[in-house]
Amino acid sequence: MNKILALWAVPRSTSTAFEWMMRQRGDLTCLHEPYGEAWYQGDEPLWPRLTPDSLRTPGLTLARVHARLKEMAQTERVFSKDFPLYIDHMWNDELFEMFNHSFLIRDPAKTIASMFKHWPDFHIKETGFKEQRELFDIITERNGGNPPAVIDSDDVLADPDAVVRAWCEAVGIPFIKEALRWEPGPRDEVSWWDGGSFHELLRNSDGLKPQPRRDAKPVSEMPQRVQDVYAEVMPHYQHLYAHRLKP
Repeated sequence: MNKILALWAVPRSTSTAFEWMMRQRGDLTCLHEPYGEAWYQGDEPLWPRLTPDSLRTPGLTLARVHARLKEMAQTERVFSKDFPLYIDHMWNDELFEMFNHSFLIRDPAKTIASMFKHWPDFHIKETGFKEQRELFDIITERNGGNPPAVIDSDDVLADPDAVVRAWCEAVGIPFIKEALRWEPGPRDEVSWWDGGSFHELLRNSDGLKPQPRRDAKPVSEMPQRVQDVYAEVMPHYQHLYAHRLKP
């Protein structure tokens, strides 16, 4: 079985833009949050804000998603972008061995503010920082103390060529510079959630290009809910940030 190349991210971390870059390569079957769709809207959803009228996808379960990924890995080279928060209850040796693990992080001041804008009632579980840190620590220990590849969203946006090149080297795939450019247009492949309303910037983009660094609004000026969650998750982000690739 081929190990599935995984990018474990947190919501609102520019992870879908990175995934779109991976889709341009043409040498990997790319999956968009396969576990997430089942976690949110499958037959046995675990979404904390679930309501009786929440959307359902009949026949979709985390177990079936997991089995499908294992089947795909038998014959295909697969890349999956997903969030560890969806499967922390499934972690075991077999799952850990399925993946070539890497991580994408982002300043919580930016991710949480964005989540609050879309979902003022978001649950802290949905931020994903705690689960991301826990998985990172597990994989580091399994690697004999050698941490898996970590990249930071701000670094990716500041110098895409260098950071993507470093990540490719770290996970063992060739760097393809041409994959960092694409045509603007529909992104139906990544729009299972809410019709893709979170991906407007991606639809209008034409590549991963250097962008001026945009500092977040001071946390002290954000809503109290954002401040409280930020204080709780920031140590997890800092833990991974200390290990990020610095090309």
